[in-house]
Amino acid sequence: MKVKCSQRALANALNIANKAVSPNNTLPVLNNILLSAEGKKLFLSSTNLEIAIKTVIDAEVFNEGSITIPAKLLTGYIGLLKDGDVELKLEDGATLFIKASHSDTKIKGISPEEFPLLPKIEASSTFEISSSDLKDAISQVSFAASFNMVRPVLTGILFRFIKDELKMVSTDSYRLSEKTIKLPTSVKTDIDCIIPAKTVIELGKIISPSKDPVEINIASNQVLFKSGDTVLISRLIEGRFPEYEKHMPKDSKTKCEVNSQDLVVAVKKVSLFVTETNNNIKLSITNDGKMVLNTDETQVGEGRADVDAKVSGENNKIALNSQYILDVLSNIQDDTVLVEVVDKTSPVTIKPLKKKDFVHIIMPLKL
Repeated sequence: MKVKCSQRALANALNIANKAVSPNNTLPVLNNILLSAEGKKLFLSSTNLEIAIKTVIDAEVFNEGSITIPAKLLTGYIGLLKDGDVELKLEDGATLFIKASHSDTKIKGISPEEFPLLPKIEASSTFEISSSDLKDAISQVSFAASFNMVRPVLTGILFRFIKDELKMVSTDSYRLSEKTIKLPTSVKTDIDCIIPAKTVIELGKIISPSKDPVEINIASNQVLFKSGDTVLISRLIEGRFPEYEKHMPKDSKTKCEVNSQDLVVAVKKVSLFVTETNNNIKLSITNDGKMVLNTDETQVGEGRADVDAKVSGENNKIALNSQYILDVLSNIQDDTVLVEVVDKTSPVTIKPLKKKDFVHIIMPLKL
């Protein structure tokens, strides 16, 4: 194998491929990235047996071939080279010589025959989604997923294709996010699948900033995403996602419109007084146009902050996890959020005032 390619393109491709590499893997070859030179392309593949990534860059190929090279070492080294041409040459079967401006080195690899074959997807359903819409949706739902394997379905994100919409839903049973994306065409058959949140988070990092849509191919137990020159393949989570709709509040007794940035600052001020074992804050909403946030008195004192608000309905009071509030507010782009409260024991709804495509609910804590 002998190829010449751009340092910048290779560095970017390595950063993408690295997202499917798990450090300290029991199989040494899984710590490596597979480099394959074919035609006028250099392909880079990686897998941790949970997800697999394959991406490609343009290259001048003198001799075709392939080798697997330690991902961390290769990525770090290429990233330190100056922008310009890089020559990769395979010698002695498993040693990669790297030549660039003012730099020559060699890295020992592992035979490509030991690298697992990437799964082939026989898709039963294929969809296209705006790359920017999907990237935004991922940030708005992924943070609410669980990372506790006691209930595996909660470690995933529900992708529900209904008519001309995709609903993405996540919950850790204490909070829930639902994002709705319009599809360019209606689906013939409604489809539900649960994709690991870790996979979806990595997908958000590699989605191409181009205007090209992301292609989604769903099979019986796997899913394939294609964004630009990159393909990501993941297993699906087996099981049934909770019937979350019945937990979504249908009515509220109190509606409160508040500036999102003002609320963020107020929550951060009050959160300075919470403890690791008790990070709840109390929200008092009154129809005189105020939202008052406060904590119980602790060893260091007591936090209190007021926020101007437009309130309709009854006065209400509720206790919430302060970090949960900050998490959702950091993923709402609107200047104003709508907070809806039923009572102290019912879920609280937080959503952007103007946009109707995102809703987040948080379970209350004991007052």
